[in-house]
Amino acid sequence: MDVREAITRAHREEWARVVAALTRRFGDLDIAEEAAADAFTTAVERWPADGVPPNPGAWLTMTAHRKAIDRIRRENKRDDKQREAQMSYDDPGDPPEPPGPIDDDRLRLIFTCCHPALAMETRVALTLRMVGGLTMAEIARAFLVGESAMGQRITRAKAKIKKARIPYRVPSAEDLPARVCGVLAVLFLVFNEGYLATGPDTDPVRHELTAEAIRLTRLVRALMPQDGEVAGLLALMLLTEARRSARVSPSGELVALDEQDRGAWDAALIAEGHRLVRERLATGAAPGRYQILAAINAVHTSARDVHDTDWSQVLALYDQLARLDPSPIVALNRAVAVAELDGPRVALALVDRLADDLAGYHAYHATRADLLRRLGSNREARAAYDRAAELAGNTAETAYLTRRRDQLRQSRG
Repeated sequence: MDVREAITRAHREEWARVVAALTRRFGDLDIAEEAAADAFTTAVERWPADGVPPNPGAWLTMTAHRKAIDRIRRENKRDDKQREAQMSYDDPGDPPEPPGPIDDDRLRLIFTCCHPALAMETRVALTLRMVGGLTMAEIARAFLVGESAMGQRITRAKAKIKKARIPYRVPSAEDLPARVCGVLAVLFLVFNEGYLATGPDTDPVRHELTAEAIRLTRLVRALMPQDGEVAGLLALMLLTEARRSARVSPSGELVALDEQDRGAWDAALIAEGHRLVRERLATGAAPGRYQILAAINAVHTSARDVHDTDWSQVLALYDQLARLDPSPIVALNRAVAVAELDGPRVALALVDRLADDLAGYHAYHATRADLLRRLGSNREARAAYDRAAELAGNTAETAYLTRRRDQLRQSRG
């Protein structure tokens, strides 16, 4: 492994640990983030000459601690915080405060970032930055907003946490319900950042985000074993992750669900996901968003091939989801099921109603392109494939969309 790869891997594996450790020591997200960033900058400067340390995480944490202390001293403010920093520097092995129900720094950091005093979107964005280590550009893309606007949102959130003295801990049992919705939204987005990062141009370490999201979701489930949405999200992640190896061809092209080799799916993950879905159905409780999405994935992963898919059940589940979440993306996905039952013309009419809301979303144009292709409107389909490829987020999707477009290039219609 060369130094560049080692630094990249360390960033993905250690960023959240370093930020969480500094937040626990200093109680300040700004100090934690900036010191962690400084530590990684120092690694970029020194590791090529000195070599990668035997324990990169420990090296980064110690370096970040020193950077944080230097910053506090320079500011020459808050004498009590400076004394605390000095004590941490003199004896970094001092035992931390009691960790609470689960001893995991990153989980505590998530709950800190997901305080109900913050708006839901702000909770998600802040945690993607502080825990997921995603760049501002990556987070802005996930929210379909500008990078500067996202930066301002995160800055305000950190300032609010500091002003309100929000504690760094897993909340007590009575506090959990108010926090868990934001925590689940964060974990799902972290999972998606790893899962959707596919193709030969993608840093393989990004895929580890999915494992981290699953690990943290399991910890949340241990905290809240009776919460249906926690179980639903875990099932959704497992059923989605089970298909990873079949999603991209050897040449680096995205493979659509109907073309995937189902024998390559991870049977153990599918079995666990199905078990969680069945357990939730057996309770008879009204399902939430993640439980419905997990159930949809369970239908797809239960079919031996695409022709065996129970599209009536898929549509019924999307109808149920649309009542909970009447978003244009849910409507788009529902239209795909409609196409299988009522034909592409009916589905296209539904999709076209979403033009204003989803004009910048590549999946909208890809769905339109496929429906137009099935209707024989090849010229319009090619234009839609072109637009989808322009908006696609990685080369795997671009390669797939380009191939589908090129198959129509010689056709008329």
